[in-house]
Amino acid sequence: MRLTSALAGTLLLAGLASAAPASAAGDAAVSSIPVDGATQLEMHINADCVAAESKCFFNTRANLLTPTGPVPLPPDTWARQTITLRSVERGVWQEAEYSAPAGTPRTTKGANHDNVLSKMFRSLNNVEISVTYFGGGSFERFTVDGHSVPTDWTSGRPATGADFVACSTIQVVYGAVNITSPNACAHTRF
Repeated sequence: MRLTSALAGTLLLAGLASAAPASAAGDAAVSSIPVDGATQLEMHINADCVAAESKCFFNTRANLLTPTGPVPLPPDTWARQTITLRSVERGVWQEAEYSAPAGTPRTTKGANHDNVLSKMFRSLNNVEISVTYFGGGSFERFTVDGHSVPTDWTSGRPATGADFVACSTIQVVYGAVNITSPNACAHTRF
C-alpha cells in the first residue's frame, strides 16, 4: 500500500512538472502616476517569449484609473507613447513588427490608423516604436501589440538564449492635464 501511494505521488509530481509551459516565459508590469486626488494614469505592458516560434510577443495599454475602475482616455486627448524592445546582451538586435492600435495590420516602418500615427526606429541593439494619438476612445485605441525575433548579430539566427526587455511610457495631454507615466518594463526569457 505504501509503495502504491509513493508511486502515485511520484507520478502526480511528474505529471504536474510536464504540464508546466516550458516553452514560454512571460512578465507583466504596470506603472502609474497621480493625475489628481482621485485619478491615476496607468501604463501596462506584457511580454511573452515562445521558444517554439523563436519570437517574443508584447502588448501595451494606457488608461486612467478612477475610484470606480479603469476608464479610457477622454475625447480631447493628445498622447505620445514610446515602446522600447531590447535585450541586455549587446550582440542581440530586434527584428520587430507591431500594430498600433492593436488589431490593425502589422507594420515594420510606420502607419496612420484612425489618427493613431506610429513610426519604428531601429538601432544596433534595440527598436523604438513611437505612437502619437489624436483624440480619445476605447481601451483598444490605446493598445499596441507586436512581436520581435531577438537575433544574434554574429550568426543571424534567433537568439533564444537571450532575454527580452519591453518598456513603455506615455505622455498624455487633455484639458489642463499634461502628465507623463513612469516607464513600465517587462523582462523575460525564452
